[in-house]
Amino acid sequence: MDSRKPKPTLRVDPPSDSPVENAAARSSTARRALRLDQYLEGIVSGDRAILGRAITLVESHRGDHQALAQELIETLLPRTGKSVRVGITGVPGSGKSSFIETLGCDLVQRGRRVAVLAVDPSSGVSGGSILGDKTRMTRLAVSESAFIRPSPSAGRLGGVAQKTRETMLLCEAAGYDVILVETVGVGQSETVVAGMTDVFLALVLAGAGDELQGIKRGLLELVDVIAVNKADGENRERAEIAAREISTAMHIVRGGEGEVPVLTCSALENRGVHELWATLDDLHEQRHRSGELERRRREQSLQWMHALLEEGLLLMFREDASAAAEMNRLEEEVRSGRRSPYAAVRKLLDAFAAHRNGD
Repeated sequence: MDSRKPKPTLRVDPPSDSPVENAAARSSTARRALRLDQYLEGIVSGDRAILGRAITLVESHRGDHQALAQELIETLLPRTGKSVRVGITGVPGSGKSSFIETLGCDLVQRGRRVAVLAVDPSSGVSGGSILGDKTRMTRLAVSESAFIRPSPSAGRLGGVAQKTRETMLLCEAAGYDVILVETVGVGQSETVVAGMTDVFLALVLAGAGDELQGIKRGLLELVDVIAVNKADGENRERAEIAAREISTAMHIVRGGEGEVPVLTCSALENRGVHELWATLDDLHEQRHRSGELERRRREQSLQWMHALLEEGLLLMFREDASAAAEMNRLEEEVRSGRRSPYAAVRKLLDAFAAHRNGD
């Protein structure tokens, strides 16, 4: 008799439009559309499969899917907002995935339910997420108290922000009380993720020269906590020295306006990870008691509304045949230098307004 235990199955829910999900959909005839009440019942009861399907619904571009998704989120809204939302970014090689897995496993052992929303770079072929980095979270992925969801960026950080926000609300409604949002680490993704979370953590490395050179200037103004990761073995002393130097530098950068805790940790040896979480959790609690957290979330909701409005107006504009044709013509004029971007936008808005008014 073979006494070997079967290998655990990874519980990483595939993003919408990914080859994994498309293949699964084609091979399953039993996967029929769900009603609103079925989504609601499944999410509230913590059904991971239904939660995954609800997120896929949110990520869909179909009009009927979007209508159902918005009704679902609106109904679940009273059940949201009770989690600790943490944004996590890091320089290349800083060990974000390993750190998130170690932190997630530690939180699960302490009775928390953890959702990891990883904003992945998209495949240039399929548009789906590149999942290799996330499938390394094997220990966390098999936990019944954890949920890992990659989100394809598809080259549109604003779009990811909208879908990630909605995914975060669905996870909160499903009972996950810690939401970890990992950035893709390029362009403006740090600003996007910082604008939807309660506290923002940056992971850096020691021994790479001037450690602050690896941190963007804009990120220094956003970050709430910095952790020097991989503080293990011969690198432990270098990490502690780097932490002290970064702490001094941050004091200068911030001009004394709000101290930024700088800690060391080792995801490999699980050293300092719990202490780092305690710092993040304490900061979240301080903001909750002072009322800053509520003000922050209200401002984030307003920013989200403006982003949705801009996206909706642009979509409305492109769906209007005459406006779309005028846009194509003016885009060519701007591209060739015959018209300035400002003048093109002004002409488009005037033409669109006249068309909508029936002139």
